[in-house]
Amino acid sequence: MEVNELIDEYLQYVKVERGLSANTITSYHQDLVKFQNYLQQQKVTDLATLDNFFINQFLQYLTTQGNAENTIIHCVTSLRKFFQFLKRMQYIPDDPMQQVGMPKKKQHLPDILSVQDVEQILMTPDTSTRLGIRNRAMLEVMYATGLRVSEIVNLKVADLHFELGLLQTIGKGNKERIVPIGDVAMQWVLTYYQDVRAVQLKGADNPILFLNDHGRQLTRQGIWKIIKQIVLQAGITKDVSPHTLRHSFATHILENGADLRIVQELLGHADISTTQIYTHITNERAKQVFKKAHPRA
Repeated sequence: MEVNELIDEYLQYVKVERGLSANTITSYHQDLVKFQNYLQQQKVTDLATLDNFFINQFLQYLTTQGNAENTIIHCVTSLRKFFQFLKRMQYIPDDPMQQVGMPKKKQHLPDILSVQDVEQILMTPDTSTRLGIRNRAMLEVMYATGLRVSEIVNLKVADLHFELGLLQTIGKGNKERIVPIGDVAMQWVLTYYQDVRAVQLKGADNPILFLNDHGRQLTRQGIWKIIKQIVLQAGITKDVSPHTLRHSFATHILENGADLRIVQELLGHADISTTQIYTHITNERAKQVFKKAHPRA
């Protein structure tokens, strides 16, 4: 079979048999078209003749063409799945991807805010207004708990245990975790719940905690816009997103002596290696403080 026919058969397989989404199939197709174009450049028509050296040459070619690191990593994943399919269907005798390692992703340290910047942001909402109280409560919860924006959006009133100072949330992989919330954030939530939320509901019923003024659930995009507006009003020039508050929460509690395993649990990370990036941030900040403060730095 021609290479394009093998690609078409594979894409049909992942669509029908695997039930993958249209976006996923499109991304696989884009990667495989890049590979097919490279095969044509190299005048290769028989996939059975390929080895790991050829694949690595292709990955190097992608690098020289200016493809981003994540793009190349995604391409390796697509090729692995494609060649596994070809081997299983006995279109090729050997899978060349078995000898191809996954490119190592460079570690990009997430942006964080100083404690002073966070305080400035938290103090910015106008708490003489309904939305100001809601925004203050929402921001306090985000910084106090490190919840993802999707977790904040779906947080229910029933998830809050006021008497215990805890909340429960469903994170990635549909995993539930219990997170302490802290007195300040809890007090602002109580103020919002008692003074604002009933007005927003206008007699309707909605289990979600944070609502818009029509009594409906906020969206992720809505929270993103709210935070952007508040950051602008606060005079913070950094690029701040909902996830920035999560990063800042993790970094600040580590700097104040929290155990890495505890931070992993609070953030809902399945793998502690994901959490360890915050230790790199605290190390970098320690170096910066040393350079500024030590006379012989």
